[in-house]
Amino acid sequence: MFLQIGEIAEQIPEISPHSKCEYVEQIFKSHPQLQGVAVTENGIPTALIMRVRFYQQIGTLYGYTLYMGRPVSLIMDQKPLVVDYKTPITEVSKLAMNRSEENLYDYVIVTHEDKLFGAVSVRDLLLNFAEIQAVAASFLNPLTGLPGNLSINEWMVKSMLQEQFSVLYIDLDHFKAYNDTYGFKEGDRMIQATAEILKHSALKLGGFLGHIGGDDFIICINHYLYEECCKSIIEAFDQTLSTFYHESHLAQRFVLAENRSGVVEEIPLVSISIAVVTNRHRRFDSIEDLSSESARLKKKCKSIKGSSYVDDADRTALRAVEYPQ
Repeated sequence: MFLQIGEIAEQIPEISPHSKCEYVEQIFKSHPQLQGVAVTENGIPTALIMRVRFYQQIGTLYGYTLYMGRPVSLIMDQKPLVVDYKTPITEVSKLAMNRSEENLYDYVIVTHEDKLFGAVSVRDLLLNFAEIQAVAASFLNPLTGLPGNLSINEWMVKSMLQEQFSVLYIDLDHFKAYNDTYGFKEGDRMIQATAEILKHSALKLGGFLGHIGGDDFIICINHYLYEECCKSIIEAFDQTLSTFYHESHLAQRFVLAENRSGVVEEIPLVSISIAVVTNRHRRFDSIEDLSSESARLKKKCKSIKGSSYVDDADRTALRAVEYPQ
């Protein structure tokens, strides 16, 4: 898949601004599929002549006589869209679509080190843009729009190469009981609300946020400054609970639902757990090692009533913070 505009550029003829219009006509007649010609000075593109507009101008009653023996500077477009080879196709697509209707289907001129490299038609631009969008969508969780497991694995590998890293594994406790009581639509709404809380936190941490699936999320950062953020995540999540439960459930602090054994019991309201794995005290050589350590910390975290986080600051006495609901 192509990502940079230069990767899909094709060579087009270039002429001087002093070239005669009759020379342009010869080029177009010799290349029936060619849609445009670049005008350059010392290799630097300064203007564009599109086939359609060229024939519109010389095709008038006196146009042929008026222009044929004269320089192309009289009819060329002096403000074409010019972009560098490395510009992302997605960015160029936005620029191209923001042009005036008159110029909407003009070539996009591509440069490399300021010199003409080639041009891209709007058709090729949109086809590649659509492909990029389709591939990007396959990397995203459809419910939250966050990066999914393919991107998460890449980031975890990147994290293990950092001098310092922290990986926050986040999930919701007792979420199944909530889904069973209020339905999947409300369950999805709670997951989306959780994602929004985590987006703000990941932004503050300067980290990557991914959605593993269901009610499981992950944040990867290249430092150890996560404690205040964990506390703010817990506080923000617990404050949102009132928007998801009926008053009676909020008052009694539980719902009646089947547990995983099929027995109806009092199940606490949903809480959030954060297990933090860092490389402060040990080296991790694989994603499996990270996942194994996170599972151990999550087990400790879930043994605590209410929302909490557990980290590996002291491996002999794991720390946890509990927030009353």
